[in-house]
Amino acid sequence: QVQVIDSGGGSVQAGGSLRLSCTVSGLIFDEYAMGWFRQAPGKEREGVSCITYSGLSTFYAGSVKGRFTISRDNAKNTLYLQLTSLKPEDTAVYYCAARKYSLCTESWSREYDYNYWGQGTRVTVSS
Repeated sequence: QVQVIDSGGGSVQAGGSLRLSCTVSGLIFDEYAMGWFRQAPGKEREGVSCITYSGLSTFYAGSVKGRFTISRDNAKNTLYLQLTSLKPEDTAVYYCAARKYSLCTESWSREYDYNYWGQGTRVTVSS
């Protein structure tokens, strides 16, 4: 049984930083690309970032590029998302997801291509 557990959310002021973590079990972690998504209040869920199985290639949504960094530690079956220079519009529930493939590709933000999801961790950024 695959388990995806994301954590690390919290409340911060604008300009602050957080690091989200996602631990995966029941899956050969280093064979699959991983992604982060988020859902802001009243909005649809959107893709934030994707990282390939090896960690050598990363993809970001334009709204977070240069501020967020995705990384993974395959030895620990753990995915990370470092959030910096946070803005109130980053307020959302953040979800970790395991992709069906080893690579991200240009359509990496399509939810259909992810088959295991975490329960979400809430990030609140105040101005």
